[in-house]
Amino acid sequence: MLVIILASWAPIAERLLRPFETRYPALVDAPSGISLAAVVVLGGGWQPDAPISSVSRLSESSAIRLMEGIRLWRQAPELPLIVSGASRNAAVAPVAQGYAQAAQSLGVPEAQLHVLDWPTDTGQEAQAVSQLLGKGASIILVTSASHMPRAMRHFHAAGLSPTAAPTHYLTQFSSPSSVRYWVPSASHLHKTERAVYEALGNLMVDIEH
Repeated sequence: MLVIILASWAPIAERLLRPFETRYPALVDAPSGISLAAVVVLGGGWQPDAPISSVSRLSESSAIRLMEGIRLWRQAPELPLIVSGASRNAAVAPVAQGYAQAAQSLGVPEAQLHVLDWPTDTGQEAQAVSQLLGKGASIILVTSASHMPRAMRHFHAAGLSPTAAPTHYLTQFSSPSSVRYWVPSASHLHKTERAVYEALGNLMVDIEH
């Protein structure tokens, strides 16, 4: 019980997650001076059968990733926007298809979209992008801030040259001033869960490589 309470307390949860989320700075503008091959948005989750709009079907993390990817793509609209991600459940349509539907509804031309709907994890996503663009390709890589360190390792290992564009931050940037910050909560427990998940994920990358 004490472990759960501490894991649900913001000072602990934020300290655990912040090193992952701050490993790479936010990318405000698309990099200049390099020849970019694409903007790549990594997969997340969605509800394909929900009777709501294409954007609303995306999970919170997926929607924010796609919005950030489109924001950066609009700075260089001649680039392809690559959306990635399958589902581990064969009965669920790949999230990459959901990304494509939402992106088109937000004004991205179908001709500029590349849909990689078979990779089921980050390592496979990196290999799929490498096969599509070729080794050494420079890309803007968009994913959640906590996931970015692991994603960058996979994309470097696949022979690509990624520029990190982290988004979907869970930790706070300002000094805590509300009572809610100091009260254990499920939202803070989620931050601890993400930190543990990414720590284990990075350990698996060490074992694989």
